[in-house]
Amino acid sequence: MIVVSVVIFLFLLHARSALVLIVTLPLAVLLSFIPMFYQGLTVNIMSLGGIAVAIGAMVDAGVILIENIHKKLESWESGGRHGRRAEVVIGAMQEVGPSIFFSLLVITVSFLPVFTLEATEGRLFKPLAFTKTYSMGFAAVLAVTLTPVLAALFVRGRIRGEERNPLNRWLIAAYSPVVRFAVRFRKSVIVVAVVLVATTVPAFLALESEFMPPLNEGVILYMPTAPPGMSITEAGRILQSMDRQLAEFPEVERVFGKMGRARTATDPAPIGMVESVVVLKPREEWRKGLSWEDLIAEMDRELQYPGMPNIWWMPIQTRTEMLATGIRSQLGIKVFGDDLGEIEAAAVEIERAVAQVPGTRSVFAERSTGGFFLDVEVNRRKAARYGLRVRDVNDTVMAAIGGINVSQTVEGRERYSINVRYAREFRDHREALQRVLVPTPMGAQIPLPQVADIEFSTGPPMIRSEDGRLVGFVFVDIADRAIADYVEEAKSAVADSVELPPGARLEWAGQFKYLERAKARLKIVVPLTLAIVFFLLYVHTRSAIETGIVLLAVPFSVIGAFWLLYALDYNMSIAVWVGLIALAGLDAETGLVMLLYLKLAYEHRRSEGQLESSADLREAIVEGAAQRIRPKLMAVLTTMIGLVPIMWSTGTGADVMRRIAAPMVGGLVSSFLLQLTIYPAIFAIWKGRKD
Repeated sequence: MIVVSVVIFLFLLHARSALVLIVTLPLAVLLSFIPMFYQGLTVNIMSLGGIAVAIGAMVDAGVILIENIHKKLESWESGGRHGRRAEVVIGAMQEVGPSIFFSLLVITVSFLPVFTLEATEGRLFKPLAFTKTYSMGFAAVLAVTLTPVLAALFVRGRIRGEERNPLNRWLIAAYSPVVRFAVRFRKSVIVVAVVLVATTVPAFLALESEFMPPLNEGVILYMPTAPPGMSITEAGRILQSMDRQLAEFPEVERVFGKMGRARTATDPAPIGMVESVVVLKPREEWRKGLSWEDLIAEMDRELQYPGMPNIWWMPIQTRTEMLATGIRSQLGIKVFGDDLGEIEAAAVEIERAVAQVPGTRSVFAERSTGGFFLDVEVNRRKAARYGLRVRDVNDTVMAAIGGINVSQTVEGRERYSINVRYAREFRDHREALQRVLVPTPMGAQIPLPQVADIEFSTGPPMIRSEDGRLVGFVFVDIADRAIADYVEEAKSAVADSVELPPGARLEWAGQFKYLERAKARLKIVVPLTLAIVFFLLYVHTRSAIETGIVLLAVPFSVIGAFWLLYALDYNMSIAVWVGLIALAGLDAETGLVMLLYLKLAYEHRRSEGQLESSADLREAIVEGAAQRIRPKLMAVLTTMIGLVPIMWSTGTGADVMRRIAAPMVGGLVSSFLLQLTIYPAIFAIWKGRKD
């Protein structure tokens, strides 16, 4: 609201006009919470992000309406005040109202591809799409209902003409020669614009692809994995050593680690799987110049335990991935087959091949047959000599080694089971187990080896199955590379050096799978959405040529969008594509407004008989472009400044929101600058041939 007030005052020198938007802007935002409530949407980073992204465009309609009212009132006052003031205000709003309403409608419809996203990406971005749509929808309704009423109430008093405002005079004086140059050398200007669009191709090709930038939860989940067979004692020692090393980093506030599974059926972690939650201090307390990636790289260098490859990620994101795919790293390779030995052999070969791919921080293939087991096999014939059943021997083994609940203690309202078993020193090695005594029906106590064979064996520590087949996982942790480009190179490396056994197959899982699914959906929906936008614009303009001119703003905007993404070293992700989709709607709005003013000036001069020569056409274009630079610049400034705080934001979720805002900021700049030159040139060619 402060920005809108400042922009309106600088360009219109009329403070009360800002009250129109100061009232309608928060009202539109508050109204958007009503459908959110009944839909069950929560207030979170993404839902509030939708309002933040839309808030700049929400005021564009009001800005253009108010500016046009000022323009008409200036003419009315300078022309002797013929007619009623209210009629002048209504006429000014009717002149630009339809174009503004359709531009807001196009912005709303342009977000249709985001609604079609499914699964993880859909749950992530649909709240943003809903809130942005609600905000823009209510802004469109208010623009044609409440805004005219408020404009009639507040746009009063003395209206200062553009010529009395030094800023407007300077803008018109600076822009008029540019328009005349563009109209005079119209074909050359268009060729230069096409070349500029072509120069964007190298920047676009240089951008790597990823599913999502990290949310930076403020917490790191450190997950190295030990080979099967590690003892509980050794696991505890290593875990404590890791936690001590992690706690020594100045950016770490506290560390809590665990190995093995919790007492729940939903935690299938083996004993060798470490999960250390590293809670970080606020970014202000970090060492100067240290980034998130630098900190993880430094931790990875310091914590290198033989046979335990590291995986670094974040707790919430990791849990989501593990629930959805079973993969606890950014990328996973599933090896399907019919034999555990063949699956493990293939997985180990894949591990060696992928380890050579640039960008691999660590890779670990699950050992499907590497678990160590102690088998106690009852000898039925020997047991029968002592009158023992197999069940009797097994009960003794369970009670002595595993433990058995014999009673329960009551402590107030709490209940605790009493578990009895041998002390650790009587069951922690084979010789001790051979001294376990088995009671016989006759009252004798005999050593366990007299009725059972005690042997060590190897076998699968965990058996996985998926799609009706056995499966083994290969976990890949990637550093300093986008996942899509990494997978393409990794697939080539695996195909060249790994020979799968007959009947086996591979499946690449993790975030890469989400990216491929989202890209496949967007390839269908984005062209369909552009067709709908074209139809809406055609309904408004009734001209295929005018609709095509409006949509030319889209290729102009990609120049700034892709070059800014390249300069910021951002990867192409679903967040970036959401920003580009939002940018396309804004392009249609700015293009429609630019064409509107050119048409109004052209029709005005033609109605007065002032289009007799090419010079008259040039002056009409100068009037529509240069003389109306004020509303176009006001609309772009409010949208741009509304996005700048997102670009400066930090903290959890900021990386996602910055990647949504970046293409919008860069695209608006290049689209606006090119529209100021290309649209007059194209309009001159179109109307010049027509005349």
